[in-house]
Amino acid sequence: MKKQDEAYAHELKSFEDQICGWENEEAEFEKEKALANAAIDRAAEAYLARKPEAIESYCDLVLSRSSYPEPFPKKFDVEYREASRAVVVDYTLPSPDDLPRLKEVKYIQSRDEFTEKLTSATEHNRLYDSLLYQTALRTIHELFEADGVDGIESVTFNGWVNSIDKRTGNPVDACILSVQAQKEEFEEINLRQVDPKACFKALKGVGSSKLHSLASVAPILQIEREDARFVEAYGVAADLDDSVNIAAMDWEDFEHLVRELFEQEFVSSGGEVNVTRASGDGGVDAIAIDPDPIRGGKIVIQAKRYTNVVDVAAVRDLYGTVVNEGATKGILVTTSDYGPDAYKFAKGKPLTLLNGANLLHLLAKHGHEAKIDIQEAKNSLAETDR
Repeated sequence: MKKQDEAYAHELKSFEDQICGWENEEAEFEKEKALANAAIDRAAEAYLARKPEAIESYCDLVLSRSSYPEPFPKKFDVEYREASRAVVVDYTLPSPDDLPRLKEVKYIQSRDEFTEKLTSATEHNRLYDSLLYQTALRTIHELFEADGVDGIESVTFNGWVNSIDKRTGNPVDACILSVQAQKEEFEEINLRQVDPKACFKALKGVGSSKLHSLASVAPILQIEREDARFVEAYGVAADLDDSVNIAAMDWEDFEHLVRELFEQEFVSSGGEVNVTRASGDGGVDAIAIDPDPIRGGKIVIQAKRYTNVVDVAAVRDLYGTVVNEGATKGILVTTSDYGPDAYKFAKGKPLTLLNGANLLHLLAKHGHEAKIDIQEAKNSLAETDR
C-alpha cells in the first residue's frame, strides 16, 4: 500500500509540475502576444495619424505583399515626403535576360526526343517592354488603392535594371523608365482596358521607346537616401589590438565600432550601415540596409557596451523597435551576455543576439584584435553601464 501511495504521490507531483510548466508557458505566450499586439496598435495609430514613418512603412508592406513570378528581383526602396504627400519608389526590375524565352516544347515520337521553340527576338523585346510598363502602372495602382488615410497625393515610379553592359562586360545599374501620377488623375484610368505603353506615355512617363535597350533616363524624382537621424561615421577598428578592452571602451566609440564591423560584413553585397544620433533615436543605434533580395532589407542594430547580463527587457525593446521601424530583422550586440529569458524570448523571432564571444569572433573574422575583460571594465568605468 505504501508503494502505491508513493507512486500516486510521484505521479501527482509530475502532473502538478507539468501544469505549472504549461501555465508558465501560457503566461510567457500572453506576454509576447501583448507585446506584439501593442506594437501593431502603435503602428496602426501612427498610420492613422499620418505619421510619415508609418506611411512609408505601410507602403513598403503593401509592395512587399505583391505577387510576382520568379524572374522579378522583388527589391525596392520607398520614400514618403510629408510636405507634398508624395511617394517615391525605386523599383528594381528584371533584365531582358531574366525573361524566359521558351515558348513551347514538342515531343517527336519518331525520334523519341523533345524539341523546344523559343520566342523570336522581336516578340521577346515586345513582351519585356510591356512587362515593365505594366509593373509601373500596377505599383502605382497598389499604393493608391491601399491608401486608407488619404495620405498620398502622388506616386513616382523609377524603374531600375541591373544588367551587364554588352560593350564592356561590366555591370550597370540604370534607371530606364520614370513616371509620376497624381491620385485624382490616376483613379480615372480603367487599367483593365488600357494599353500599358500608351497609358505610360499619357502620364508623361519618360523612357526610351525601346525599354529593352536599357537606355538610361533621369528619374522624375529621386529618393533622398539620407536619414535625418544619421551622424557622420568614424573608424575605430584600425586602432584596436589585443590590449584594448572593448568592454571599457567609450560607449560612442563602441557604437561606431559595431557599425564598422557590420559594414564590413555587408560590403560584399553592396550594403550600407549608418549610426544614428545619441538621443531621440527610438532605441536605434545603427541601421543597416542589406540589398540581398532573399536575406536582405532594413536591419535595426543596437549596441550595448555592458558589464552586466542583458535582461529580457532589452530584447523586448529591440523587438518593438523592429516592428515600429518596419525592419526585417533586429540585432543586439553586447560585450557581456544574455540571460536565459532573453534567449527564450528571441527564439522564433527575427532577432539575433550577439554576446561578447560572438563580437570577438566577428572582429577576428574581419582581421581585428581586441579583448573583453568584464572585471577590468567594472573596475575602470567610473559611470554605470549605458
